[in-house]
Amino acid sequence: MLASKAKPIKNFDANKLQHDDRPVHEWYRFVLSYPPHLVRDYLQKFGATNRDLVLDPFCGTGTTLVECKKLGIPSVGVEANAMAQLACSTKIDWSADADSLYRAARRIADEAGEQLAEDRIEDDPMPMNHSASARRTLPDDLLKLILTDSISPLPMHKTLVLREALDRYRGRHKNHLRLALAKALVGPIGNLHFGPEVGVGKKKDDAAVIAPWLSEVRRMADDLRIVEKSAAVHSCVHNGDARDISKFLQPNSIDAVITSPPYPNEKDYTRTTRLESVILGLIKSKDDLRALKRSLIRSNTRGVFAIDDDDLKVAGNSEIQRIAKAIEERRIELGKTSGFERMYARVTKLYFGGMQRHLASLRPFLRRGAQLAYVVGDQASYLRVMIRTGQILSELAEGLGYEVVRIDLFRTRLSTATKEQLREEVVILRWPGP
Repeated sequence: MLASKAKPIKNFDANKLQHDDRPVHEWYRFVLSYPPHLVRDYLQKFGATNRDLVLDPFCGTGTTLVECKKLGIPSVGVEANAMAQLACSTKIDWSADADSLYRAARRIADEAGEQLAEDRIEDDPMPMNHSASARRTLPDDLLKLILTDSISPLPMHKTLVLREALDRYRGRHKNHLRLALAKALVGPIGNLHFGPEVGVGKKKDDAAVIAPWLSEVRRMADDLRIVEKSAAVHSCVHNGDARDISKFLQPNSIDAVITSPPYPNEKDYTRTTRLESVILGLIKSKDDLRALKRSLIRSNTRGVFAIDDDDLKVAGNSEIQRIAKAIEERRIELGKTSGFERMYARVTKLYFGGMQRHLASLRPFLRRGAQLAYVVGDQASYLRVMIRTGQILSELAEGLGYEVVRIDLFRTRLSTATKEQLREEVVILRWPGP
């Protein structure tokens, strides 16, 4: 196995969205997304062409699929989070007519504006320009699912008025219009901040809603004019669990994989999209949220269930067992007794067991000689016990019959737990065939 000895790359430079990459990619992105130029680099290294099919089994908001489509390379994705899947499927739909899209948005904006006028509310925020009576809001059970104060009451009212107008729209551009609202919600409308944890920043008494939404739609329309020549390039994304992808792929069909699975840490990835998921109706209840978490790799303690058994897949792996034991011993030594802290050791085993399930389930769908790139990061979130994610993942893959080509250093980042620089790496695998 070869590991890259390249000089560590500065975080900002390595993960920055370059100016020329902004079309389509910027419609909606996870704050933790990897950059398009990384995908482009590995497509080039793998020699991917329009005769190949590229898979992203943890496709998130579609960085790999969008970049493949821009380069004329067919692609397919799998994503468990319905909000991310909506974003990805919309970002690879370039058949929408730009002019028709914006005209539809203008009609919806006018309809929503008329309703706000009846409510005596202006979209442009002004002090004391509204009555507090009869404001729309979410039901209490849904309000409990979003971060407290992630959106203020008056912007919430305006957003729900706009959403109602959107719901009445029956044209083919609906997903583009909904995605534009999701992007505006986590931007100028709401109170969220990302850094990389999602949290609530300074609360706004009021915020424009229709205007920033229209601005996002206009951006989409402008980008569609740029990429329309590549609209016919095949690309699709399925909503599902990457640990069992047999229902989505044809046997012996995948030439390359470029992806970034979750890392083993305490980031609840569902929180990143919670506000827009609830507002758009993609999460309608606590049961919906639980179902989403069940379909995810167990990478944090807030997504662990009593019936989970992926940890059994790695019961014989000495390194994973050593790490889990070290975490549990550290927990006892420090006197940490909360329910979540007691699960640190177990979730570490569940994470790698889930990744082993994924890699095992993927094998029948890879063509002989398929090349794979997994972007993963070392972690020390669990009581400062180091987890060399890339190294362990490569060993699991090797045990399943993959060839480990090398481990490239993508960048380093500062650990908030240890104040040390952690490696973020790209594990390069090859499938030699059965």
